[in-house]
Amino acid sequence: MDSHELTAFLRDAEKFVLSYGSIIERAPLQVYGAALVFCPKTSITQNEQWRERLSFIKTVVGVRDRWGTLRQTLEGHNGYVNAVAVSPSGNTIASASNDCTIRLWDAALGTFRQMLEGHSDWVRAIAFSPDGKILASASNDRTVQLWRAPTGAFLHKLEGHSEWVRAVVFSPDSNSVASASNDRTIRLWDAATGLFQQKLEGHSGWVYAVAFSPDGITLASASSDHTVRLWDTSRGALQQTLRGHGGSTRAVSFSQDGKTLASASDDRTVRLWDVTTGVLQQTCEGHSDWVRAVTFSPDGQTLASASNDGTVQLWNTATGMPRETLEGHSDYVNAVAFSPDSQTLVSASDDCTVRLWDASISSQQTPKGPDVNVYGVVFSSDGKTLASVSDDWIVQLWDTATHHQTSRKHSSRVRAIAFSPNSTILALASDDCMVWFWDITADTFQQALEGHDNYINAISFSPDAKTLASASNDSTVRLWDTATHVLQKTLTGHTEAVGAIAFSPNGKTLASASVDYTVRLWDIVTGALQKTLQVQSSSAWVTAITFSPNGKILALALGNYTVRLLDAATGALQQTLETDQILTELAFSTDGQYLKTDYGMLKLAENTFPNESLNQDICDYALFVGKEWVTLGGRNLLWLPHEYRPTCVAVYGQTVVIGRRPGGLTFLHFDLESLD
Repeated sequence: MDSHELTAFLRDAEKFVLSYGSIIERAPLQVYGAALVFCPKTSITQNEQWRERLSFIKTVVGVRDRWGTLRQTLEGHNGYVNAVAVSPSGNTIASASNDCTIRLWDAALGTFRQMLEGHSDWVRAIAFSPDGKILASASNDRTVQLWRAPTGAFLHKLEGHSEWVRAVVFSPDSNSVASASNDRTIRLWDAATGLFQQKLEGHSGWVYAVAFSPDGITLASASSDHTVRLWDTSRGALQQTLRGHGGSTRAVSFSQDGKTLASASDDRTVRLWDVTTGVLQQTCEGHSDWVRAVTFSPDGQTLASASNDGTVQLWNTATGMPRETLEGHSDYVNAVAFSPDSQTLVSASDDCTVRLWDASISSQQTPKGPDVNVYGVVFSSDGKTLASVSDDWIVQLWDTATHHQTSRKHSSRVRAIAFSPNSTILALASDDCMVWFWDITADTFQQALEGHDNYINAISFSPDAKTLASASNDSTVRLWDTATHVLQKTLTGHTEAVGAIAFSPNGKTLASASVDYTVRLWDIVTGALQKTLQVQSSSAWVTAITFSPNGKILALALGNYTVRLLDAATGALQQTLETDQILTELAFSTDGQYLKTDYGMLKLAENTFPNESLNQDICDYALFVGKEWVTLGGRNLLWLPHEYRPTCVAVYGQTVVIGRRPGGLTFLHFDLESLD
């Protein structure tokens, strides 16, 4: 290996360790699992070490091609992360969360150092003093708390605000602290003693943010009254009011020379103002939702903004033009902060993570993956085909062996999909309130079924494939002849939307579950209502339903992360299973030991089918995809990095398919016999 190859390897290895250091620290064997599986295909480390992967990992399809701007994802908070700050030394990152805590992280390694506890409600904002000695935090508990930055020791509690405190910032000389509140005021405090100094009043709405000018003379504030106000800190006097935003102003930041002020707003824009004249210089447009945060880089070359659209935008401060879009967060991005050298950007999100980005990489160097949200995947009954639907109205059929795909653009958003029992037909229900048939063999779309006058939530084939049932927001279930496409019956009785349906194994009974908290059993031949079962859960809706192989038990998946097994005759509760996912697909395994779900297998109690002779020939692998792990029989198998956590999942045998936002599909093929 020559010097150039060695340098390239070391750089790649550094990215490898930084990206997966947190899980390697918690579960060291995942260096041969998740780290090798999910690092880019062109990674030198992966190519050199792939043969050392955990034995049960067979093949993986659908990972990114190369390293991008994302360096690390820091996980640990149990709630939305509202704020981040980087210490003046650049060694420490602080994050504040709805879990009422502040966490301190090693900025170089991404490792967790310390948790600061003391607030009794959400922590909204944090800031390091410029001298690096103090950390300030602001909370919904109406207080600002000061902590000794190096040790985390508590110093002072600043009390006086009568509503949530949304922002906190230090003056450039570290002597004063400014706080902003829903009580429409800004308060200034002595940082050394915690004593109140003065109150600034004038906003007619909540004050979301405050920022000192570099010389400490001016304080800027942003408010829900749509204005930015500039204050003389020595006199506490209002200097000027900047108007122009068409929504609440959420954030403000001064440029390094103090001549320009950036403001972020619910009107989806960032605006740049001349601080001396108050004149609007430029409007930066590009976000598709509220802009919640904005900050200048220390070198003055870049402006970063964070938005409810899930992205961070980097702007060229000289031109005001967009330079880069950082994508990866799966929820609102609440805050951004640069490292002192301007090379790293830190972001905080409602997805409960803190992310570190390489702010020096240009857009030409950043890999662009599929920018789609796959929200539905399902296997055919023989496991040879996978259907997926995405928010661009594309329906795709995948050969699960070759990963070859066939795509069709639908006429509207697809709400439900189902394969026929023989795997030759894919039925699709869409926002046009119709059901369509895709003949997979002929690759043709067949006649649509029309009749519902509201969205269709679920579709299901009868065991003999002669009938298709559709459930709708119009409170009805309709039965269709799949050969003639003629409506056979309309089942009425539910008083609210019907969200889930299932045929009994003999095809004679249909179960329907509704938002009216009932499950109804219908005679397929006559259309008569046989029985109404009450679902005793006013806090959750039924997301999936299925019959046991003997038809005596109904399994219901609910939106409160539970599965309930009911006696189909009496409705009596027999068993409750808990999971960390909301399930939309249910089926019993033929041996009666498991429930097959879209996220994998759930183990049933040993006495679920007493005195029953069930098929013992089929062995299903007990894979399950949780929020962070793929598990086997309840044991952690493969950790999922945040960017590979699913919006939807399909599991068949030893294959797991994950739909991601954004990024398309990832296929994980396992060889579980190697674990024996």
